[in-house]
Amino acid sequence: MQAFSIPSGSMEQTLAVGDRVLVNKVVYRFRGIHRGEVVVFNGSDLWAKEGGELTPKHRGTLGSALHQVGVFFGVASDDKDYIKRVIGLPGDHVMCCSPRGNVVVTPPGGQPVELHEPYLYQASDSIDSYKYFCAAGSGKSACPPGSPGVLIPKGRLFVLGDHRGDSADSRFSTHFNDKYHGTIAEANVVGRAFVVVYPVQHWKVLGVPQTFTSALALPGSQLLLGSVLAAPLTLLRRRRLLGLRRASQAS
Repeated sequence: MQAFSIPSGSMEQTLAVGDRVLVNKVVYRFRGIHRGEVVVFNGSDLWAKEGGELTPKHRGTLGSALHQVGVFFGVASDDKDYIKRVIGLPGDHVMCCSPRGNVVVTPPGGQPVELHEPYLYQASDSIDSYKYFCAAGSGKSACPPGSPGVLIPKGRLFVLGDHRGDSADSRFSTHFNDKYHGTIAEANVVGRAFVVVYPVQHWKVLGVPQTFTSALALPGSQLLLGSVLAAPLTLLRRRRLLGLRRASQAS
């Protein structure tokens, strides 16, 4: 685990400036990343100098050392680290907006799913022109409802802030128009933010919103895990029923 301090309002209303979150840095060694999870990632390859959450600072040797100690304990933020919500996985098509101004995700081989995100800050902002993006580019005129979504490349993730009106994320023009369409590398993900620990009055678990769990199919790895866990229980139940039947016949 590692604590991280939230430096900007890009994740409001889920996370406020100054909140500290705990990040699980090993969970993705055992399973894949899921849509809807809040992740911390290193953006130095694409985002460090453009539209980032932090401005690099010149601190000197001692200042840099002390800063890194602060980063570890969550009282300072790494200039290269960003926190966003995962919207699209590799192979997904992602676009905005639907007729109701919502993001639409089309999983591989699946049907388009309109996301309903009540946790967003000032959700009405989602219909503004700059929110629109699709395979054809960005802007309301280029991306009317029903337009094909951006294809998320292999090994990449499409991420957005919960404050869509104040977040430099995968939609940001200088990111979106590159060959990766603003996506981030899965390999750059530091871990999953799973709980707010400070201040005490903001304490909460950062779960996956219902719109992702009810409307979008679970990743194959999670379905496989569920099958593996369910099989022994099913076998035990069958043995128990068989035992009861034999006992009844003997009596």
